[in-house]
Amino acid sequence: MPATIEQLGPQHSDALRAFLAKDSTHNIYLLGLFEEFGIVPRAGRARFAFHGRFDDKGLSAALFVGGSGGLVVPSASDPTCITEIAEHLAPEVRLQASLGEKSAVDALLRILGNNAKPRLSRTQRLFAVSADDLGPFTNPTLRLAREEDLPRLMPLAVGAVRELLERDPLAEDPHGYEARVMQRVRGRRTYVLEEHGALVFKVDIGSRSQHGAELEGLYTVPSERHKGHATLCLGQISRHLLSSLPRLVLRVDEKDESLARIARKVGFLAGRVHRLVLVE
Repeated sequence: MPATIEQLGPQHSDALRAFLAKDSTHNIYLLGLFEEFGIVPRAGRARFAFHGRFDDKGLSAALFVGGSGGLVVPSASDPTCITEIAEHLAPEVRLQASLGEKSAVDALLRILGNNAKPRLSRTQRLFAVSADDLGPFTNPTLRLAREEDLPRLMPLAVGAVRELLERDPLAEDPHGYEARVMQRVRGRRTYVLEEHGALVFKVDIGSRSQHGAELEGLYTVPSERHKGHATLCLGQISRHLLSSLPRLVLRVDEKDESLARIARKVGFLAGRVHRLVLVE
């Protein structure tokens, strides 16, 4: 039976869930999107779609496309399967951002990004941890951010984006970015460390499902670095979340040796090579 490419609908929910759960560590980000937003947009929500490749064994690859390419996230054990989906979507999708396993993102950039030179390209390593792997690092003063923290939290949120993505979110969309930071706070997805009345560290839960969560946006203010805040706080939030979740993942830039050392110290193990690209 020849392979077919289809846009996934409610009738494919069980197949998509089962496919992503086969490699839940690798697919935590997509599992979080699927569990939070569903397989098709609800009324009034931003447009997105899941596309799948089917062969005689069932679903063999999946691709999340936000809008018309604002965010594209692949999942496939064989990158040629992602290539087939991308070629099918090429007339209507223009890739603006993508993250995932490097070989798949490379294929998406070539086909959906017209081989454009990305404004930003980061090779990353996906680190993962389970409760049994954790070291003895904790800081019980790490807490959920509160709405009244927003004025003090914003400099940390902006600093994290500037360092990771080399762009200034306040210059691009100040009101929208502040609203997104507040949305995470209200969603109980941002944790902060306060020292002497100042916020010195923050970390976000970027994606979460019953299969695990992805941490992102770890940021320590420059004046408070090399004091152990990141190690203790990463250990604390990992211990807290792993009391109810099976695993956590964290993407670490290949050049960020400091964060890689911290992750390993806490108990995270390095996995597959990923890539993040922004095309503008």
